Amino acid sequence: MGPDQAIYAPWIIWATSWFAAAVWASRTVNRPAIGSQTFYRLFEFAGFFLLLFYAARRDNGRYEQAFTGGQLWTLPDGAKWAMVGVAALGFLFCWWARLHLGRLWSGSVTRKEGHHVVNTGPYAIVRHPIYTGILVAALATMALRGTAAAIAGVALLTIGFTLKGRLEERFLRAELGAAAYDAYARKTAMLVPFVKL
Repeated sequence: MGPDQAIYAPWIIWATSWFAAAVWASRTVNRPAIGSQTFYRLFEFAGFFLLLFYAARRDNGRYEQAFTGGQLWTLPDGAKWAMVGVAALGFLFCWWARLHLGRLWSGSVTRKEGHHVVNTGPYAIVRHPIYTGILVAALATMALRGTAAAIAGVALLTIGFTLKGRLEERFLRAELGAAAYDAYARKTAMLVPFVKL
């Protein structure tokens, strides 16, 4: 198996383990209106599709990728393997945040029983470390694939996670108190360490 196939392994391992651990969460107390979460999900689904969709077809004796959107660059194998490692590190960062959050985690924007502002561990680095970790993995995947579709996928994922983060922050300010959340937001970057948004 080469790096072009191996890049999918971190994604598969993360997604499988992530969904399996979804049962480990406290009871949901409140959530925003379901319709308010549709917009960012459209960006996320489209982004994941463009970034990760792969279909090999044989054409005149060569294997090509369908829906790649055009190959813009090709990395040497050593750099591709490095991108597989970066993707894995991105998902390790996600898992650090997931474990640190404990039973307060949710796959959608919610307030859990006993919810409070978490500002330690990876949450002292960025306010949304799970989104950051996924975007690191997405950037590594984009660099390895080198296609216009992968670039568009990362752009859509970035928009989707930014919209989700903004919705989550508005909701948590209302639920947990603006003073507590604003104090945290003033000193901690949203998605990129040291970049205040």
